[in-house]
Amino acid sequence: MAVVLAGLLAASVQAQETPSVREQSREGTAPSVLDDSSLTTNVALTDVSSTDVSQNQTPQNQSPPPTSTTKSGTSSLPDAPSATPAGANNPNDQFGKQPKRILGIVPNYRAVSANTQLPPLTFKGELWLATQDTFDYSYFILVAGLAGIDMASKSEPAFGQGAQGYGKYYWHNFVDGGIENYMTEAIVPVITREDPRYYTMGKGGFVKRTGYAVTRLFITRTNSGGSTFNLSEIVGAGAAAGIGNTYYPAQSNPWVKTYQRWGTQVGLDGIFNTLKEFWPDINQAIFHGKY
Repeated sequence: MAVVLAGLLAASVQAQETPSVREQSREGTAPSVLDDSSLTTNVALTDVSSTDVSQNQTPQNQSPPPTSTTKSGTSSLPDAPSATPAGANNPNDQFGKQPKRILGIVPNYRAVSANTQLPPLTFKGELWLATQDTFDYSYFILVAGLAGIDMASKSEPAFGQGAQGYGKYYWHNFVDGGIENYMTEAIVPVITREDPRYYTMGKGGFVKRTGYAVTRLFITRTNSGGSTFNLSEIVGAGAAAGIGNTYYPAQSNPWVKTYQRWGTQVGLDGIFNTLKEFWPDINQAIFHGKY
């Protein structure tokens, strides 16, 4: 009886333990084993596939080698060639470039190179411009030539001839030009707020540029960059001619002589404007840019 009871008890315990073990195996041990094995298999397959892909794609999609750098952090590879504007270093490109002197002698301080914009001159700058034009050594040479022409034509009979007569012609011409320079380049421009400099065209046909140079006697720039009637030239030269009546002989016709001096000064400025306009072309064609 005791043996039968012991066998039944053992059977019931075994029956109770078997389902729990089965449930535990379903929830823990067995799935864990399956997951580990499948994970291992997947990892292995992934490694193999990635290795194959990398071996197959590397030759086709190979990236450029990394750029080596120096200690300062700059690249050691050569720089790409930079584009240089055409003619940037061309020594023959002298389009519209105005020198300070024509032929290294004649002062050219009033001329402005083509396509150049400059700030307005101060009154001090205008005075210095007139002083440069009046007391330059070449101006003394120009006055010597004008005095000789006037004496040869006996424009002022009261001056006489010979050395004494030439001296009178000389200093009268010098003072005429000096006063005209200061009136047209400094005194009148500061009142009218005009720019006394000559802005060259620099390009175009002979007739067009000559006409431009001559019309600058009547048209000039304002300090604000606009265009206006050239009071500095016309009024300044007229005023200088009128002042000349105070030191010319009284017996000469003051009205005639005033207009003659006025016309002479304006005409000379027109000739010099034309010379300044074409000088860069002449310099290149004849002197190869030397002057």
